[in-house]
Amino acid sequence: MAEKKAAAPTGIDLYSRFAFAGAVCCSVTHAALVPVDVVKTRIQLSPEIYNKGMIGGFRQIIANEGAGKLLTGFAPTAAGYFVQGALKFGGYEFWKKQFVTYLGPEKSVDYRIGIYSISSALAEFFADIALCPAEAARIRLVSDPNFAPSLPAAASRLFREQGLIKGFYSGFGPILFKQVPYTMAKFVVYERLIEAIYDSIPTPKEQLSPSTVTAVNLGSGLGAGFVAAIISQPADTLLSKVNKTKGKDGESITKRLIGLASDLGPKGLFTGLGARLVMVGSLTAFQFAIYGDIKRILHATGGTEIAAKKKQK
Repeated sequence: MAEKKAAAPTGIDLYSRFAFAGAVCCSVTHAALVPVDVVKTRIQLSPEIYNKGMIGGFRQIIANEGAGKLLTGFAPTAAGYFVQGALKFGGYEFWKKQFVTYLGPEKSVDYRIGIYSISSALAEFFADIALCPAEAARIRLVSDPNFAPSLPAAASRLFREQGLIKGFYSGFGPILFKQVPYTMAKFVVYERLIEAIYDSIPTPKEQLSPSTVTAVNLGSGLGAGFVAAIISQPADTLLSKVNKTKGKDGESITKRLIGLASDLGPKGLFTGLGARLVMVGSLTAFQFAIYGDIKRILHATGGTEIAAKKKQK
C-alpha cells in the first residue's frame, strides 16, 4: 500500500513556518554582517575619525581596539532580528493573503504593487515594535564600547538612566522612517524581479531545480537590497545619531530629527552609503535565498503568489 502523502500545512501551522523561516534568515544574515555594521555605524557617528572608507575603518578598529570589537552588538543583533524577522516575513505573507482574499484573484493582479507595499509596511510596523529596544542597545554598545559589558547590562542601564520610552523607543520614529520604506522597496522590487525572471524562463517554476530557484532568489534579493539601501540611507544615519546620545530635556523626537537632518545636510545623511550598499545588498540577497530554502524544507509552499495567478488567466 502506497504511503499517504502528508497534507500541506495551512492556517497557523503554515504561517508559523513562514515566521520561523523569516526569523532564521534575518537573524543569521544580520548577525553575520555585524562587523560590517560596526564599521558603518562608526563612519556615520564619527566621520572625522573614520574617514578612510570601509577597509580603512576595519583596519582602524582592529589596530586601536582589537578584532573583537568588530563583534560589538552581536547578541542584540541576533536576538532582535530573530523576532523582527518572524514578524516581518510571517506578517508579510499574512497581510498579502488577506488583501488577495478581499480583492479576489483578478483585482489582486492589477493592484499587486499596492498589495506588496501595504502588506510589507504593516508587517514592518509591528516588527519594529519588537526590534527597537534591541537596536537601541546595539547602537549604544557600538558607539560606546565601554557603555556596558553585555546586552542585559546595556538594557538595564538604558532603562535605569532614561526609562522605557526614552531609553528604548527614542529611535522608534527614525526606525520606522528607515525600516518601512526599506521593507516596502525590498519586497516590491524583489517580487517584480522574481516575476520578470520567471517570465523569461521557459521552464515552469515548479519544474526548476532547487539550486536554480535559490540562484533566482539571490539575484532578485541583491537588486532589491541595493534599491532599499539607497532609499533608507538618510533615516539609517539619523537613527544612529539619535541613539548615540541623550536628547535635551523636553525636546521632542521630531525636533531632534529636524535639527540633526539640518546639521548633517544631504552629504552627511548619505555618509557610509558605500558600506551600507555592501551590507544591505548581500544581506537581502542571502535573506531571500535562506527564506526560500527553509520554506521548501518545511513544505511551506502555500504562500500567495499574485504573479502566478496572472499567468493562469
